[in-house]
Amino acid sequence: MKDLYPPIEPYNQGKLKVSELHTVHYEESGNPQGKPVIFLHGGPGGGIAPMYRQYFDPQQWRIVIFAQRGCGQSTPYAELRENTTWDLVSDIEKLRQHLNIDRWVVFGGSWGSTLALAYSQTHPDSCKGLILRGIFMLRPSEIGWFYQEGASNIYPDAWQEYIKPIPPAERGDLLSAFYKRLTSEDAQIRLEAARAWSVWEASTSKLIPSQASKVSFGRAEFAEAFARIECHYFVNKGFLKSENQLLDNVERIRHLPGVIVQGRYDVVCPMITAWELHQVWTEAEFVVIADAGHSVSEPGIKDALIRASDRFAAL
Repeated sequence: MKDLYPPIEPYNQGKLKVSELHTVHYEESGNPQGKPVIFLHGGPGGGIAPMYRQYFDPQQWRIVIFAQRGCGQSTPYAELRENTTWDLVSDIEKLRQHLNIDRWVVFGGSWGSTLALAYSQTHPDSCKGLILRGIFMLRPSEIGWFYQEGASNIYPDAWQEYIKPIPPAERGDLLSAFYKRLTSEDAQIRLEAARAWSVWEASTSKLIPSQASKVSFGRAEFAEAFARIECHYFVNKGFLKSENQLLDNVERIRHLPGVIVQGRYDVVCPMITAWELHQVWTEAEFVVIADAGHSVSEPGIKDALIRASDRFAAL
């Protein structure tokens, strides 16, 4: 089974001003002359981690990672204004041009898969291929499953902690109830809601729950941007024109090589979404990991993604 490549440090880091308000942080690692790949992190609002560099052979790849608007080292922190799917699509294209890259492979999981599809369908000529994991289309049914009712029946213990900040009278619309608190002017109210929201995701992401993930996701510096930006996107239905937009526009990327990696027991982004993408994009390779949930770090998912990146390096 494939494991991560050894840790590496970036050979270049920078800031790119993408609007009057926003500046995004980016890094490059691996081989400056290698095949370019853009890694799109999850959330939205999840930020970047050094581990993400390790999914690619550093001798073969020029690895570009950036922190999306409002999170990580991008500024302003946790900002919701001018923060939409299409702003991020524009940022990715600006970054490609800034780095003088002709075309690149697009690698994204969870929300990163949503953004990868949106970007590649908007700019197919900028893409060499897609490696996707834990497919998420940001449709109302998917949001409802995880944040209103569905996953709650599998993780009732974690769910009980998730809903604690919300009074019973407001639990009929948890998304709106959280959004009200995550946009409150009271920092304590924001943080309490943000921690509950973030730890819920950490509690359900892996087939075997990780206490370390819950601690990490519950840290104030991570939780507020993650929860605020996620909820902002979700109440706005991803800023998509229709709920099936990303499925309906697969024709724009059909010519590109693609791999879809999906954990069978993914509770955050259940397999039905990946299956539906596979049904309309039959040319893409579809890999189901029988003993995995949602997390990019689970052994089977890690193995499949690294095998895919190794193959794509040879294309």
